[in-house]
Amino acid sequence: MFEFDQYLGFLAALIILAIGFWLLIFLTAIIPYWVGGALMERLKEIKEGKKNDREEA
Repeated sequence: MFEFDQYLGFLAALIILAIGFWLLIFLTAIIPYWVGGALMERLKEIKEGKKNDREEA
């Protein structure tokens, strides 16, 4: 059926495909959540800064 080097090549291809799959899941699910949270925190800081500037003036 398979020789040993073909088996290793098949395993390497399978591992590369699995890594690609999980990287795709990471990039499409976790990264937007992280960027969205960072943007919301930054907007809160900007609003608080404007509010503090108005109170000081």
